[in-house]
Amino acid sequence: MNDRVCAMMPSEISDLEMKLRDAQLRPTKQRLALAELLYSRGNRHITAERLHSEAMEAGVAISLATIYNNLHQFTTAGLLREVVVDSSRSYFDTNVEPHHHFFHEETGSLEDIDKSDLTVANIPALPEGTEISSVDVIVRVNSRRN
Repeated sequence: MNDRVCAMMPSEISDLEMKLRDAQLRPTKQRLALAELLYSRGNRHITAERLHSEAMEAGVAISLATIYNNLHQFTTAGLLREVVVDSSRSYFDTNVEPHHHFFHEETGSLEDIDKSDLTVANIPALPEGTEISSVDVIVRVNSRRN
């Protein structure tokens, strides 16, 4: 593991361990290392492939399959939010509060839209026996072409 992960203060380790334990996830070395990579930079959007690259750069020996498994476990536990941009691309968002996104098609990056900046109205009648669990809006943007 890299010096940053190994040199974390005991209180930082405890915070990450607590975060995982509170989510009913066992705080293994790999999960703690992934949590450090995910949460040490504030809110962010990351793909499994990018997180795998960051883990390799940090000296964390972990397979891409294990990254995917852990990201999905973190999502199920409420620690991450999966944002599906299209059938071949998902991002994992460390900001789990309700909000929407701009998707920059040219760069492949996501940007948060504050929930107060977008109102969704005129939702059609729901199918019988259902309720809204969430509404996710992705606004796709490109550079202006003159």
